[in-house]
Amino acid sequence: MACPIKIKWLLLIHQIPSKPDYFRVKILRRLQQIGALPIKSSVYVLPHNEQTEEDMLWIFKEIIGSRGEASLSEALFIEGLSDEQLTGMFQTARNADYQHIVKKTRDLTESFNRKECERKSLAGQFHKLKKQFQHIVSIDFFNAPASESAKAAVSEAEAFLKERPCESRFLPDQNINARIWVTRKGIYIDRIASVWLIRRFIDPNARFKFVSAKSYLPKENELRFDMADAEFTHENDLCTFEVLRERFCSEQPALIPIAEIIHDMDLKDEKFQRTETPGITAMFSGIVMLRTDDESRIEQGSVILDSLYEYFSKHH
Repeated sequence: MACPIKIKWLLLIHQIPSKPDYFRVKILRRLQQIGALPIKSSVYVLPHNEQTEEDMLWIFKEIIGSRGEASLSEALFIEGLSDEQLTGMFQTARNADYQHIVKKTRDLTESFNRKECERKSLAGQFHKLKKQFQHIVSIDFFNAPASESAKAAVSEAEAFLKERPCESRFLPDQNINARIWVTRKGIYIDRIASVWLIRRFIDPNARFKFVSAKSYLPKENELRFDMADAEFTHENDLCTFEVLRERFCSEQPALIPIAEIIHDMDLKDEKFQRTETPGITAMFSGIVMLRTDDESRIEQGSVILDSLYEYFSKHH
């Protein structure tokens, strides 16, 4: 009888410097994103293929480049952990991820039925869930059993969304045209991007007012954004730009990567970790350092955002 073929594994053994604190967290997140599992302290494993080797190699180089210690090796497990045990560990981890997708898709449809959200908000949230699902599939190396139920849940939610009419959650009896949009003065990333979005896609004839948020009382025909009690501001884990995009521009695919960049720039939670984000952040920071008046910051920032939109229109 032929012996079963042993699985080749990749092992990353590392020692990360204690300072800065964020670097350890960053490396752990990166390892989670590529699907690596810890088998003991500071030892992570992946099945060996061209993609996993490339992913591990980038993390290895990042650790070494930050004065840490790391070794990357190919391995066969002979004693101790078996291939079957490791495969089961990967399936268990992905099953948990898939079950989270199932729960979140059901929560979305139930909240819509209870009228706690509207279609555009649901579409934006579903897009993120679908993207999460696709990422989980990409790191599901051993076909976890829960994948089928997650796939079915995503398909059902997609069908549910298509059957629902597109509604406007905000002020259905009022026209969003030539309104006065009010926000806090001293604008930075989220507000600069929101002004650009409003002018280009939502209200081309908009006028803007920059005020002191603490003492300002809104007037008739004014809409506030990115400030306390505003009509448009942060919701859950969404920045103001994301909220505006979901409510008014959800059918513009080129705005999705821009929203992801703005999210990570504004909230600094590394949720999307797009490669463009650090460079865009540096450019916006430079604008704020050079320009003290809000209109000038908007003018300079809009040039960057126009360029990003043109790029993603052709590459998204």
